[in-house]
Amino acid sequence: MQSFRTEIEDPIVEKDIVELATKIQRFHDGKIDEEKFRSLRLARGVYGQRQQGVQMIRIKLPYGKVTARQLRRICDVSDEYSRGRLHITTRQDIQIHYVDLNRTPELWAELEKDEVTLREACGNTVRNVTASETAGIDVDEPFDVSPYADAVFKYFLRNPISQEMGRKFKVSFSASDADTGLSYMHDLGFIAKLSNGVRGFKVMLGGGLGSQPRHADTLFEFLPTDEIIPLMETVVRVFDRYGERKSRAKARMKFLLKDLGLDGFKELLAAEKTALPFSTVAIDADSYPRVQVATAAIPEVAIKDVKAFEQWKATNVIPQKQPGYVAVGIKVLLGDFYTDKARLLANLVEQYAAGEIRLSLRQNILIPFVAENALPFFYTALEKLGFAEAGYNKAVDITACPGTDTCNLGIASSTGIAEKLESVIKEEYPQYRNNADVVIKISGCMNACGQHNMAHIGFQGMSIRTKDKLVAPALQVLLGGGNFGNGKARFADKVVKIPSKRGPQALRLILDDFEANGNGSDYAVYYTEKGEHYFYDLLKPLTQIDNLTPEDFIDWGTTDTYKKAIGVGECAGVVIDLVATLLLESEEKIEQAQDAFNNDRWAASIYYSYTSMVNSAKALLTAEKTKTNTHAAIIKDFDEKFVATDRIAIQGGFENLVLQLNKNAPSEAFAKSYMNDAKVFLKAAEAFRTSELQEA
Repeated sequence: MQSFRTEIEDPIVEKDIVELATKIQRFHDGKIDEEKFRSLRLARGVYGQRQQGVQMIRIKLPYGKVTARQLRRICDVSDEYSRGRLHITTRQDIQIHYVDLNRTPELWAELEKDEVTLREACGNTVRNVTASETAGIDVDEPFDVSPYADAVFKYFLRNPISQEMGRKFKVSFSASDADTGLSYMHDLGFIAKLSNGVRGFKVMLGGGLGSQPRHADTLFEFLPTDEIIPLMETVVRVFDRYGERKSRAKARMKFLLKDLGLDGFKELLAAEKTALPFSTVAIDADSYPRVQVATAAIPEVAIKDVKAFEQWKATNVIPQKQPGYVAVGIKVLLGDFYTDKARLLANLVEQYAAGEIRLSLRQNILIPFVAENALPFFYTALEKLGFAEAGYNKAVDITACPGTDTCNLGIASSTGIAEKLESVIKEEYPQYRNNADVVIKISGCMNACGQHNMAHIGFQGMSIRTKDKLVAPALQVLLGGGNFGNGKARFADKVVKIPSKRGPQALRLILDDFEANGNGSDYAVYYTEKGEHYFYDLLKPLTQIDNLTPEDFIDWGTTDTYKKAIGVGECAGVVIDLVATLLLESEEKIEQAQDAFNNDRWAASIYYSYTSMVNSAKALLTAEKTKTNTHAAIIKDFDEKFVATDRIAIQGGFENLVLQLNKNAPSEAFAKSYMNDAKVFLKAAEAFRTSELQEA
């Protein structure tokens, strides 16, 4: 790997990128444990692919807003470092694939020239803050949530409290009671509200998807806007300390909330308030950048196919609260589009709209601030780019994760079956181009990146084994999910498991039944009336596996015989001293604490010192083969195994030493004394470890 230098002017960003380059080199040299390196690169948006030797790069785009300039920059990076394909995720990010690990620092540096980051796009961090793609233009919104989503993104980016949590943490903002930000399935979900003229949010806590979806609890019916950042900081602090770390399957916020109960969780939130740097954080929404709409004259065009144009207007044009303007939706098949067309799209919105696009949770693109009289021109321009297909956010618009195309965890193809199901709807059920009441989503595994278990009709990639021990790709069919608005929703029932090649037959049975018996109701109401057993009986004939054909053993989108392969190794590692690595990280945390202290960031310095002490304790407990599942358990077990047995002397005990942080307000004096405590403790831990090794 060549030495790397960046020309980025922001010293904080430059330090990040140079650090990534340095850690990559140290990993190649065998000086960093594979698991530790994985954690570091994931927090920098660098994610291993199913294909060995290359990386997926996740580009973090807060609330899905992308300027024309940023889109062109992303295109340049994709062409230089990837293959020219851009994939929109269900969290409003863009992913590019097949990137050489050694080139990721320079790729990141190129993106940052237009203020696009990779930082904390993956890993056990606060992930991309999502929002309704209609934020700022929504006809039903009480106010624009964009400034608040932006403030949350900026506050928690690089914040020491959220760098190494047990698992990822997801946040959303919904523009209105329609809850298009899907608050109910997030760790924290905010729904815009007005109370006596005061701006605030309904706050939902502890939702999630995955194999065990959980509906979020209502934490506050109304919370003023200046309290949302302090609230989120207390939630993240509690999750960081008490959340599971060892078992990934139990490490999400929803499991912690289930174990503690809402009242127990609230007690822990209250205990953290003293440690906060601010009791309120005012967010100046008026300083948020104002929209600048282009004033260029709109070219005159002649519509060749008036019927197609009218169909497009009926499904792809969204009303906007600003008079004279509408938003235009682009249906993006599987969320994939390419740099040649993306550059032309960037030019189009820059010259004739507001110079920005919005990426949606359904993997689509929304163009705001299109003049109503410019619709014929936009239609013809988008048609030339292949972006004028009707059916935006309708039943024909199916959401799917990458699945076995590139994901390590994919069990069965999600993109292949999605393409097939879309073709079935277009050819056999054309009326569903206009139907917004049926939502279809597909995931390649139980992790639900395609959000299948919140859909009206969902499919999850699985496998089935015959009595002859042959393995075929399969789909679990889920029905009855739905978003009812204002934080209320229903997760889909797991109805049957069928061979993947019978997915189209399943969809036909479901839609034919709905057409025959739905009587004009929406699908969620119809499913509730009929019930799970009705649909089990309807689909049961498709579950038989004693009559599989050779075709059933070939997954969608491939000609190869199916082979179940999960978690293909990302890269080879070497065996090193994990305890030594943890102690080294404790030293780094103290250096970060000192740096924050020198820049008058008392709260940040205190948290770095806290993580240094917990990390040092974890190192010694690891050497004893003691479980280190949570920070709270580490603190308790260290007292029992080291302090109570006089192996390490700490006056008052380790718990009292470490948990000073939530009993003292952040100040210069406390930050200095606490950092000194961390230094003294690290020296004691290192001395103990050295002594143990000498006696071994």
